[in-house]
Amino acid sequence: MTSIPHGTQTTADPSEHVTPSIEGMWGVRYQVKDVHRAIEFYTRMLGFVLDFQKLPAFGQLSLGELKLILSGPGASGSRPLPGGRQQESGGFNRVVLRVRNLPRIIADLEQQGMRFRNEMEVGPGGRQIQVEDPDGNPIELFEPAAR
Repeated sequence: MTSIPHGTQTTADPSEHVTPSIEGMWGVRYQVKDVHRAIEFYTRMLGFVLDFQKLPAFGQLSLGELKLILSGPGASGSRPLPGGRQQESGGFNRVVLRVRNLPRIIADLEQQGMRFRNEMEVGPGGRQIQVEDPDGNPIELFEPAAR
């Protein structure tokens, strides 16, 4: 094995790869208990567009280039993992949606009964708040700081 000096940039030779390459990101999958309810939430509350649905197990939504895949009970993307571990909603990994005028958006969503996980946070990269879909999956609304 060849040692590469620290700070040296390398370029991988594509001909050396023997496995298929990753073509790009497709989307984000969320586990939900009711696909129809989740579709209503994402389209009405956050402006996603319905691409495809196969109720009650599956729905695919989009927002710009982002694909959001919703897997309900019975979907192939919801089946138990080896060893019996169940896939479930919630957690802290999340979709991050870029927004403008976060305080106005928060006020609008509060009037519509949105569930918030926290108060608006402000940091060097911008300001953000976490909301939840009906199954407890987190969504971060993020307004980048002016540069």
